[in-house]
Amino acid sequence: MELREYLSIRRAYNLVRQEQSTDYRLTFAEFAILCRLQVAGGSLKTSDIAEYQGSLRPTMTHRTKHLSKLGLIERLKGDIDKRNVVCKVTEEGSACAARLCRETCGKISVGQALARISPERMCKYVDAMGSINCMAGELIVLGLWLGGEDGRSITELVDDLGLLQPTVSMSVASLGDNGIVERMDGQPGRTGRVLLTEKGMVIADEINAQISGLIIRRRLRTKQ
Repeated sequence: MELREYLSIRRAYNLVRQEQSTDYRLTFAEFAILCRLQVAGGSLKTSDIAEYQGSLRPTMTHRTKHLSKLGLIERLKGDIDKRNVVCKVTEEGSACAARLCRETCGKISVGQALARISPERMCKYVDAMGSINCMAGELIVLGLWLGGEDGRSITELVDDLGLLQPTVSMSVASLGDNGIVERMDGQPGRTGRVLLTEKGMVIADEINAQISGLIIRRRLRTKQ
């Protein structure tokens, strides 16, 4: 998978997410779980989903319980080992995943990467992308890496990533405190620009390497 494709989908879903009601505003990780179950075509153990997303068991329990509370998945005891919880997407969950994929496709403009992707293909892309946990800060690092040596302004980052302005501003401040980005507010011609530091470049390279290794699968083997 290419970085431009990854950021195109993440930007589009960020815009879709802002339009959802507060109760049904799924994180990208939760959206990816729905797509994972859709692509699997059956039930998956919570432990397998946690391994797929590189998450701790308590984190995955929280995510799946939230999806279950919304009626999007079922959490059932395993047939053999009752300690294992098995997750299965519901009809409402399938409809939700299909709608979110369709709306995400609709937010990708002509000229952007994957502008002609189908909702069915989008589901498989989101499934693959769910294995990489990129929060707002990491998305900003990737956006700056893709933006080149001239950096980006806060306004440009908001547009590039589909994030809210306060989220971008707070994330940039945090990244700056950790030596990952720097603000060029006092330099002629670069006033208001945000650039990656050497440390930030290393982090961006590492995340991009993970994205480059993503494979869009045809169908998963289910585990009961």
